[in-house]
Amino acid sequence: MKLIGVFDSGVGGLTVVKELIKQLPSESLIYFGDTARVPYGAKSKETVTRFSIENALFLSKHNVKLICVACNTASSCALPKLRKKFSVPIVGVINPGAKEAVYTTKNNRIGVIGTKGTIKSRAYEDEIKRLNPKIKVFSTACPLFVPFVEEGWLNQDVVLTVAKKYLQPLKDARVDTLILGCTHYPLLKKVIKKVMGKKVVLIDSAKEVAIEVKKILSGKGLLNKRGKGRVDFFVSDNPEWFKGLTESFLGKPLKKVKKVDNV
Repeated sequence: MKLIGVFDSGVGGLTVVKELIKQLPSESLIYFGDTARVPYGAKSKETVTRFSIENALFLSKHNVKLICVACNTASSCALPKLRKKFSVPIVGVINPGAKEAVYTTKNNRIGVIGTKGTIKSRAYEDEIKRLNPKIKVFSTACPLFVPFVEEGWLNQDVVLTVAKKYLQPLKDARVDTLILGCTHYPLLKKVIKKVMGKKVVLIDSAKEVAIEVKKILSGKGLLNKRGKGRVDFFVSDNPEWFKGLTESFLGKPLKKVKKVDNV
């Protein structure tokens, strides 16, 4: 059976995995978390692109029929190179999230939060402007959010304090829609919602990515419709830590998380 490959810099891509399991229960997945080299957000475009190609090469050894780049930084830096190098479909997280935000906004004021790399790339802004030039986009980097999630700090007071600091400019800009431009950030959704208020719609691209994956596989006649799928997890470091966090997030025990020494 051919698999859906998913990679991320760490645990953030689990938000995409959870949605893929929900929407495509008969599909089997292979997930690679590059925990030895997280975070990607502060690294150069060239470095992130090299890491992304190495991650995709690892997944391609496991009979994948599609690769999902479940990392906003990698999606904003490496998608063109990946699509040139690999023959299987490559799905990023930028376009699905941008489309949903454009569809959702009522006042044409969209906020984007992400890593420094994602915000610097202007990938969301460019995609939103391409879809609707009239929309105003307000972007803010939130570099401490990824370490918080990787540490398992999701509701601590310090997270709320930092979130208030980061998100104030977006509140001042009166955005009515906020793109969580990093797959780690949905794990902080409760805190972000608390700061932004009930009227601001949070866009979690994981759901939109799963819809896109389903559409592509269906269009190519590659959709698996029978049986129950499985997920195999691989990381480049700290498998026991990753296993604990993953079990907590997915709400079920994992058999094993395998460590890969050479990606």
